[in-house]
Amino acid sequence: MAFYVVQFLTGLASAASLFLVASGLSIIFGVTRIVNFAHGAFYMLGAYVAFTLTERFSGALGFWGGIVVAALAVAVIGVLVEMVLLRRIYHSPELFQLLATFGLTLMVEDLVVLIWGPDDLVGRRAPGFKGAIDFFGQNIPSYDLFLIALGPVVLGILWLLFQRTRWGILVRAATQDRDMVAALGVNQKWLFTSVFALGVFLAALGGALQIPRDAVNHAMDLRIIVEVFVVVVIGGLGSIIGAFVAAVLVSELNAFGILIFPKISIILVFLVMAVVLIVRPWGLFGKPEAPARRTPGLTVNPWRPLTTNERFAAIAALLVAAALPVLNNPYLLTVGSEIAIFVIFAASLHFLMSVGGLASFGHAAYFGLGSYGVALLATKAGLPMIVCLLLGPIVGLLGAAVFGFFAVQLSGVYFAMLTLAFAQIVWSIAFQWVSVTGGDNGILSVWPSSWVASPANFYWLSLGVAAFAVVILRIMVFSPFGFALRATRDSPLRSEAIGINSKRIQWTAFVIAGTVAGVAGALFAYLKGSVFPDNMGISLSVDALVMVLLGGVETVSGAVIGAIVYKALNIWLVSQTDLSKLVLGGFVVLIVVAFPKGIVGTLEALMHRRRKSSSSASPLLSSRIETAE
Repeated sequence: MAFYVVQFLTGLASAASLFLVASGLSIIFGVTRIVNFAHGAFYMLGAYVAFTLTERFSGALGFWGGIVVAALAVAVIGVLVEMVLLRRIYHSPELFQLLATFGLTLMVEDLVVLIWGPDDLVGRRAPGFKGAIDFFGQNIPSYDLFLIALGPVVLGILWLLFQRTRWGILVRAATQDRDMVAALGVNQKWLFTSVFALGVFLAALGGALQIPRDAVNHAMDLRIIVEVFVVVVIGGLGSIIGAFVAAVLVSELNAFGILIFPKISIILVFLVMAVVLIVRPWGLFGKPEAPARRTPGLTVNPWRPLTTNERFAAIAALLVAAALPVLNNPYLLTVGSEIAIFVIFAASLHFLMSVGGLASFGHAAYFGLGSYGVALLATKAGLPMIVCLLLGPIVGLLGAAVFGFFAVQLSGVYFAMLTLAFAQIVWSIAFQWVSVTGGDNGILSVWPSSWVASPANFYWLSLGVAAFAVVILRIMVFSPFGFALRATRDSPLRSEAIGINSKRIQWTAFVIAGTVAGVAGALFAYLKGSVFPDNMGISLSVDALVMVLLGGVETVSGAVIGAIVYKALNIWLVSQTDLSKLVLGGFVVLIVVAFPKGIVGTLEALMHRRRKSSSSASPLLSSRIETAE
């Protein structure tokens, strides 16, 4: 019995740091509506800065002074980030703000390696909490007891701050309806800055307090951000009490899951999140959001089919790409095949986001299911490659059909979080079902048939499938189905009033996107010759989002350019420098600030302005000619 009590207390200690980080993210998202992927980076910075201050300046600051100063220093960095970067893009499409914070995360990951090195750093023990307390034969670290007491204290302080101060009342009001708060004359600019500073302070404090418990390393950000998103969604956006309860729930599930449900311990948290989202979409303690007054990022000029000149240009570009094998460079052809595959993957997500208005944070699940589908058919059943390529993506189709049925019942960030939960469930199954998937060792020897074994032939196959997939998706955009999907995106009530079954249309689009992603995953398995759980990991889903947003979510085919630019730049930077993430992240942030509509979106906007200015000048020119005559 004592063992289970100690395990429970260990879970509560972990919940304290998780609550600090999650409450900060909940406050930031609740007010600014920014899906802040950089929140984990601030947590990591808090740990690194605290390590430096407690090791090198312990005489001047002391251990606890170093912890507090580290959190304050990172909060100042957060304020600078908000003022220099985020304040410039508050009126950009919301997903572009996600792209900016993702780029910032990439930069921070390389910066901490550059400053502190790649090795793990082990911090000193907290003064006064170095020992352990005996509990019926089981030792409980005294520092864990300190964290257990700290959690409710921070909760109480935050509750008083938000319930008993004017600033807190404004923050709670902005969480429910930002437009109404602005209409009352509140300076949103400084309200957002103060909220962001508080959120970053809490994240950095959570990271700083971890140095006596865990080693500080450059992978801390991605490890914590997933759990934090789960906590925020389960607890309810903008709810501090919800964040506390959800942090305790998630931490105890992690503590006891391995004991009670060892085979599903990894997916247990995501199963709980999925159930909560299906039953209560706004979280346990959250409230339904005020109806949106606009469709963010999807109010551009009406889409149109390609003109004759644009068709010829597209065909010419495809022919030039098809001539790449004449260079007789196997490495270049392999890179070209990978880019073509990711064009398919990005185009599938772009179809779902641009036409359907559904931003999936777990689209890699269907990419990975397609990869495992062909790998199992090729290695277990021994089927030829052409049969595997036809049947393998069906696994992605089936996964999208099942998960999509539940996901399309939600919208906005709740839809995105549910897709993330499903993706993590699929990843966990692939990771733990060792007898079928090989677990972390993956499935090897997935080799292409002899007719496409050469780099040139496989490149042509990948390029042909990519061109076919993009053309089919574009045809769907301008089909009756595509118009119905766009109507559902722009006005669900009006579309249902004219007889469109909104949920069925969205579910169909979800299945189509998942199937096309499965095709990309199937080709990727043969390109690499192996399949691993990382094929459906969060980082791959984020990569797909970056490609779409980089090209332009408001365009019809922007994902093609986004995938080519992002993937080519990523591969080239990895081969040229050890700081590839720093350069790539900086490029992503630059694109967001300079071209908030994406590469293709910005070019289309410039062309539209030029056509508009030339057409407006024509009547004036005609009148001048008539006057001269």
